[in-house]
Amino acid sequence: MSPLRWDVLLVGFVLAIPVLGLGLRGDLSTEEVMTRLLWCLGAGWAAVALLKFASAPRTIAAPHKAERATTSTRMADDESSADGHPFPA
Repeated sequence: MSPLRWDVLLVGFVLAIPVLGLGLRGDLSTEEVMTRLLWCLGAGWAAVALLKFASAPRTIAAPHKAERATTSTRMADDESSADGHPFPA
């Protein structure tokens, strides 16, 4: 996922509003503001990635044909041994 997508930039900008306010007020120097803006962009990227991962639907994989054959063979073996005889008559 690109860090320059519109949703990442939007979340990064929202997170950067307090930093920009502190910079405009004079509490932070220009260097500190620029450093923290990069951290805001990184936090925006992480937040969007986490939300996309959490909201993605789960996919349930169907069992492979080999697994189905093995399962049906095991079930047949269990049924034949249930009557006490190791082999079907």
